[in-house]
Formats: sequence, C-alpha cells, structure tokens
Amino acid sequence: MTRAHTFIITALMLAACAAPATPAQYTPPSPTNERVARATDAPATPPSRLQATPTSTATPSPTPTATPILRWPTAIPVTRVPVNSSDHPTLDDFWEGRAEWKLDVADVGLPFGESDTLIGPDGRLWSYLHASDQSAGIRDVWGQPVGFPGCVTLWVSDDAGRSFTLFAPRCLTGCEANPCASLPDQIEQQQYPRVIRGDDGTYHMVYEWGGQAYLRASADGLNWSASERVEGTGIWKLSEAYCNWYQRIKPFPLLPDPNECLIGAPPGLYAEGETLYVFVGMGKSPGHMGCFSGPVAQGAAGMRLCANNPLFTGASVYGRTDTVSADMNPYFDFHIISSADILKVGQRYYMFYEGMRGTDQWALGLARSSQLDGAWQKFKGNPLLMDVPGNIGVGHADVLVLDGATYLYTATSDMTRGRYVLEWGP
Repeated sequence: MTRAHTFIITALMLAACAAPATPAQYTPPSPTNERVARATDAPATPPSRLQATPTSTATPSPTPTATPILRWPTAIPVTRVPVNSSDHPTLDDFWEGRAEWKLDVADVGLPFGESDTLIGPDGRLWSYLHASDQSAGIRDVWGQPVGFPGCVTLWVSDDAGRSFTLFAPRCLTGCEANPCASLPDQIEQQQYPRVIRGDDGTYHMVYEWGGQAYLRASADGLNWSASERVEGTGIWKLSEAYCNWYQRIKPFPLLPDPNECLIGAPPGLYAEGETLYVFVGMGKSPGHMGCFSGPVAQGAAGMRLCANNPLFTGASVYGRTDTVSADMNPYFDFHIISSADILKVGQRYYMFYEGMRGTDQWALGLARSSQLDGAWQKFKGNPLLMDVPGNIGVGHADVLVLDGATYLYTATSDMTRGRYVLEWGP
C-alpha cells in the first residue's frame, strides 16, 4: 500500500468517527423487554444452524414507501461440545507477567474494518464486522451498494476461528423504506459493532453512527430490531447539551478542533445482571473512558451517565511533538480513548481499549477493575502488541475465550485482520 492510500484510508476513518452526523430528529422505538448478559464460551442450548438465503440480494420494491422485513431462514440445530481446559493462561496471568500475546494467524480473511466475535447459536464462531461495497461487495436490503465505512455484516468460521467467510454479501439490518436512509437506518455507517448474547438467548448490538451510539436486539443474531439511540451520545457543541469537564475537548498541540465536546466515539457493550452498560469515549486531550448504564428491560431509553465517570483517563500530555516512536509509548492514549471490549475473569473485569495519540497514531491498551462503574487501573505494560505509532486498526480489539484459550482479533496490517493467542510467557 502506498503512503497516499494509507492517507486516504486514515482520512476516511477519522471522518467517520469524528464528524458530527447530519442534524436530524429521531425518536427511538419502544425498547424490548429482554435480559442480557455477556456471551460465555458456549450457549447452553444452541437453537439452530443458520444458513443464508440462496439469493442474498433483495429485489427493489416498486413501492417507495414499502417496509421490507429482513428474515433469514434457520435449519437443523447443531450442538457444540465445549472443551474445558485449564492448561491455558488467563488475563490474570498476563497482568502478572506470566503470559504473552503471540501472533497465531496473520490473516483470518476478515476485510478492512472492525469486528466483534462470539460463539453463534449454531456453535460456529460468528464475527460481526462493518463492511462496504468497496471492502466486500456489500449491498443493502434493496440491492444498492453500501459505501464506506458500511453496515454490519456477518462472517462465520468453520475451523474454530482460524479463517472466516462472508455469510451473505448483504447488510444484516433491514431498512424502514426504499431507499435506505441515514435515519433511522444508519445504513452508511454502522461502525465499530459490539455484540453480546443474553442468558435467555437474546442478542444485543451497539455501534457508532456519526458519534452517536445505537442499540439493536435480536432473537437469533441475524434478524435485528429497529435501532434505538443512546440519548446523550453524539454531543459536539456546548449549545447542544450540558458538557461535563471530562467531556470537553481541550487544545490539541498539533491541530485545532472545531468541536467543543465529545460524548460518543466507538462504543463498547456489557451487561451484569439486570444492568446494561454502553462504554464510550469522552473528551479529548486528554481522552477519558466513560459509560452509560440502565435497566436492560428499558433498552436505550433507560440509559443514564454512569455515577463514577470518568472511569479512567489517558496520558495527561502529548509528549514531544518532534518525534513518533516507541519513546512516545507512555502517551499513546492522550488524544482519544474508545472501543472498549470487556471480558470478566474471576472477580475482575478486563477492558481492551483503543488509545489515539494523534491523527496517525493508534495503539491498544488494557485496564482492569473490580467494578464496571468504578475506578479502573491501566496496565503498566501498555500499549500492547506494537509500539507507537501502531496501526490504524490495532486499537480495536476483539477478544473471546474459546475452550479455555484467550484469543484476540485485530488489525495485523493496514488491510488485514489476524488473530493473537495468549500463551505462557518465556
């Protein structure tokens, strides 16, 4: 890839996650009454193996106001038998220096974008990833090409996560009319998806559109409800809403910022008992990690700012402005913190997050806490995997435990996603 190509991709990514959405008013639909929990190693009762339709691109309706219902068929149930193994290190071992990340597969077949992987209802690994016509030939429900950064798509693995193939070249979510629209469909930017599965089998998804976080729910991981906006996300100006001190955008040493607040950015999703959490980046220079929480049964309508925001803060200064190198590792998360992915190990929660030092510097951080809405401690060995300036996608980690082993999917180059595995240290 040439330097020019890298610059174009970088500019598109920054525009997608930093530019305010087109002003519009949208009232979310009524929330679903579902209970949610973090996905575990294997569903207790996998309902079925799901197959794509023979023709994955729908024919446009002659009626402009038609409301298509996206339905994916189901087939014969498949039961996955998990292998419970204690021979693998955990994140506790990594934190204490007894384990390390090693590259397992350099390219798992996922295109440029951000993914979230879990065990699907058919026992295979399912990876939810935003993709576009440019990256994977993706079409919306009416058969129209979807532009970059794209909508949420599904990729599946039949070899325990070593490789993935596209389930169908179509957005998972439908549209309320023809053609698809920004609101309420968010079809052109369903970016940085996070998906969790509840104890009752219900799936929940969060993604970013124009700095706002949107939630959807699904009974089978394929057919998704209409979106619900998490109110309070996507705030850019002091005139729009009250902006707490930790949500303010402070001066950046290299470039001016036209906005005054940041409450949004790539989101994270977790649930504990009857409480749902949506984690988002807040403020810039320095960046902070914050969250919204509320009763699962109320969906997005019940989300409120967490009591102990900010949960943690990035580096207080940018560091030297005349160098970009490993010497700047201590400042890797100065500008923006976002993209939370959380695993619980024992009584502790581990959060992988993206730290952004500057417009061309991304890295992966780790923090842990005994409370979701509490004080988080950052890992002393941050950043993980690679030094500053890092990689454009390395900070968006996709972590799961499969048969006792801890795997991490992330960018391994500007255009590929690969898999790391946690192994015992040297």
